[in-house]
Amino acid sequence: MAKKSKTNVAETDVIAVNIGITADDRAKVASELSKVLADSYTLYMMTHNFHWNVTGPMFNTLHTMFMDQYTELWQALDLIAERIRALGHFAPGTYAEFAKLSSIAEPTSIPSSDEMVTMLLGANEAVARTARAAFECADAVNDQPTADILTQRLDVHEKTAWMLRSLLA
Repeated sequence: MAKKSKTNVAETDVIAVNIGITADDRAKVASELSKVLADSYTLYMMTHNFHWNVTGPMFNTLHTMFMDQYTELWQALDLIAERIRALGHFAPGTYAEFAKLSSIAEPTSIPSSDEMVTMLLGANEAVARTARAAFECADAVNDQPTADILTQRLDVHEKTAWMLRSLLA
């Protein structure tokens, strides 16, 4: 009999989850949450990148704003990934996985400060759309903890989008 590798644990090696949501429904919600995680991580990296590289007359305002935003995102990443784990699935955790799952295109150069704000506005709206789709999935299977997380994420990203939009007015 062959030994199982400890470094390549399959989902079936995990003790069964019995929280009142079917395995198929948990898989659907975890799949949608993985997209939210990928979008959130991509937005985190973009925001952190812009924090480091912003220049111009709004430097201090944007540098501080971007730091507040990426710090909040960093905390959210753990919450989202841990919910995926609570549903009995492994969270994506590599750049390659995030790139496949994310709806957000990463910048290929350092944009101007106005372009940074525009890109972050679009990325926050993208996360909101992804979270809204995941919320519908979670709500349909009566997954209140996931729906609660997603409601909070929607609030954060819609408010952030409003603030960024206001900078461009």
